[in-house]
Amino acid sequence: MTTVGPAPTLLELLDLERIDRDLFRACTVFEEEHALFGGQVAAQALLAAGRTVPEDRAPHSLHGYYLRGGHSSRPTVFQVHRDRDGRSFTARRVVAIQDGEVIFNMAASFAVDQGGPDISVDPVPEAPDPDTLPGAPVPRVFGFEGRTVTTHPGARSYPVRYWTRCTEPLADEPLVHASALTYISDMFGAFPPVAGGVPGPSLDHALWFHRPVRADEWMLIDLVPRSAAGGRNWYTGTLHDRTGRHVASLTQECLFREPRP
Repeated sequence: MTTVGPAPTLLELLDLERIDRDLFRACTVFEEEHALFGGQVAAQALLAAGRTVPEDRAPHSLHGYYLRGGHSSRPTVFQVHRDRDGRSFTARRVVAIQDGEVIFNMAASFAVDQGGPDISVDPVPEAPDPDTLPGAPVPRVFGFEGRTVTTHPGARSYPVRYWTRCTEPLADEPLVHASALTYISDMFGAFPPVAGGVPGPSLDHALWFHRPVRADEWMLIDLVPRSAAGGRNWYTGTLHDRTGRHVASLTQECLFREPRP
């Protein structure tokens, strides 16, 4: 286990130790006042799953559930289950464990690139070039920078459309870039606080990878609130690269209620 200071790099977070054939451990731990960042455990789970998949297959979707709050100061173990290895698709399930308890589980699917039609229906969200915008903080996230385009009305510091990229050069490996994209995709939500509802921890998260993308180049994330009811809020989002290609889509549900005393 490697203990580091308060600011590990993204590559350190994605450095998983292979304990056994389908068993991995996140070796980088650090002290933080909040619960383990959901994007971190999701990115590590996807990476663990991908390490058991043939190299000709890249992730095309993932669906994860956050079950318990984790701790960044403790190592996380990832158990991968090999559900299916087909000619075109590979299915994996991953369970993330801390102190003997499951904190997160994920189903992920990987596919061989088979070509075919390449169609995007929705228009690209409007945004100035990132080089023309001032830098904006990306709290709790290591190795990423941001440029805010639009904030939610009534919440000036709460971006719903923003440019982001990894500041660390990443290897030419689609799995690493997909894991980095997964890491940043859990950063912000789309609902500001309202009477009786305050955004809380993530409950579940889904991500679809449509086209190859480099996470160390600018990506435009656009989040749209959809529904809030039953103490939960749900929103969707898209990710486009700098050329306007629709590279990924996401949806997420979070707690949305008054904090407990």
